[in-house]
Amino acid sequence: MPEVPPYLRRGYIIPDELFSIIPKPSEERLRQRPVAVPECPQEIPCAPCREVCPTKAIRMPTPNDIPVVDYERCIGCSLCVQVCPGLAFFMIQYVGDKARITMPYELLPLPERGEEVLLLNRVGQPVGRGRIIAVVPREKTKGDTPIITVEVPIELAWEVRAVRVER
Repeated sequence: MPEVPPYLRRGYIIPDELFSIIPKPSEERLRQRPVAVPECPQEIPCAPCREVCPTKAIRMPTPNDIPVVDYERCIGCSLCVQVCPGLAFFMIQYVGDKARITMPYELLPLPERGEEVLLLNRVGQPVGRGRIIAVVPREKTKGDTPIITVEVPIELAWEVRAVRVER
């Protein structure tokens, strides 16, 4: 029986493990415009991201394959973030000495544009503070997940995957 990868035993993946599975976008590409980064290392039957991508930038030969993004084709629309049932897609962009991370947000209260929030890593530990720069609420009646964009120190771009509103 094959050995279970450490990230499956732990329940989360770290950047080094992620980039051993998918390529990391170049810094040059990260500075051009937002780019989709899937953190979906399991081969499970799921393909909404591939189906919604308007430029066909998400490659999955079969619905059981892990998604791999062609970073040059990705236009940064964030549709993949919005439809991923596993909350496993993020948009990353470098702007000066900051990174902008677009992520799903399923908690209440929904943060507001301009609000300072606590930045959390993949296990929910605080790693710093950031500012919300965009909020896209969704229709709860349709089960849509809101998405937010948070500006963080660039050195936290690959660590921050959640935020906590402190009202």
